[in-house]
Amino acid sequence: LNTAGGECAGKVLQNKHTPDPRSFIGEGKAEEVRQLVLETGANMVIFDNDLTPSQTRTLEDILKTAVLDRSALILDIFAQRAKTREGKLQVELAQYQYYLPRLTVWNEEMGRLGGGIGTRGPGETQLETDKRYIRSRIQKLRENLELVRKTRAEQRRRRQKNELPVVALVGYTNAGKSTLLNALTGSDIPANNRLFDTLDTTTRQLTVSDTCQALLSDTVGFIAKLPHHLVEAFRATLEELEYADLLVHVIDSADPEREDHIAVVNRLIAELAKPGTPVLECYNKCDLVPDDEIPRGSDKVAISAASGYGLDALREAIETQLGRGKHRVKLLLPYQQGGMVAALHDTAQVLSSEYADNGIQIDAVLDETLFGRLRQYVIEEA
Repeated sequence: LNTAGGECAGKVLQNKHTPDPRSFIGEGKAEEVRQLVLETGANMVIFDNDLTPSQTRTLEDILKTAVLDRSALILDIFAQRAKTREGKLQVELAQYQYYLPRLTVWNEEMGRLGGGIGTRGPGETQLETDKRYIRSRIQKLRENLELVRKTRAEQRRRRQKNELPVVALVGYTNAGKSTLLNALTGSDIPANNRLFDTLDTTTRQLTVSDTCQALLSDTVGFIAKLPHHLVEAFRATLEELEYADLLVHVIDSADPEREDHIAVVNRLIAELAKPGTPVLECYNKCDLVPDDEIPRGSDKVAISAASGYGLDALREAIETQLGRGKHRVKLLLPYQQGGMVAALHDTAQVLSSEYADNGIQIDAVLDETLFGRLRQYVIEEA
């Protein structure tokens, strides 16, 4: 709520096994909320759950004030944050997908009113016009975002040709991903202490070590109960996770709900990333908690992106992860195998090649499959 620019006048909690189909919280609890609205002078009630269109209308009738659900609040925040054309397209698509069924409910209400001037006829006609416009706008937005996908696919193809691995920063919203990208790459991406500050994927070149270069991508922050239409609208951005060679899961060490948020991100990684993609857990803001509260392990690193602590260790861990399953070798290919040179440039990281009297000498980094196929030509392995 604070992120959206609002002020909380009061909170009501309810334990209920199943939502009330009509009002979500039941008539008695709704009356309790109405009294709180009257006492505090609140002008809006926000539910930390998704409501059906009919539940929203019922609650507004009971509470006599505006009602927003979780998705509507998130969409409002996203609309404030979107700055680039791509971000605005994604937010607009999600908004239209959210509001279209709510127009449908309004249409049903109008239909039940019966005939008469100013009710059934004119109202229904205007509503059908609105619905047709929204559907055509949704289609246009999807077409525009498909162009964004094609552009990203072309960028990925060029990256693969340049043989640079991709490292994607993922994590719960406000974990410090943008701050970390700036610290590692010397960029000046806006990094504010607020939720959903990044809505667009930003990619910068990262020097991991003298012999290892990579591309580092910042992504939109995850949240619990991420609405499905947001996942669909931001698919063009989240698609980056499918092509990452390594995921760096940035975790706010001082987050009181740290373990729950880790679980949320892990579930979304399992849904969005390609199977088997290695994940490096990066415990950010470690200077704000006792040292014994930071997990240790070969796939875990403690850092402070703001102060720079632990960044060298993070680079080493990234290089180790990217090097797993890779073989740095020198090959001597007979000239009759010269066709393999082009294939190596397409599928491996070729560091150098030289045409000698006894064959083609190639210094390259191979994955397990290529290494197995070319093992007989290996003359030296680092």
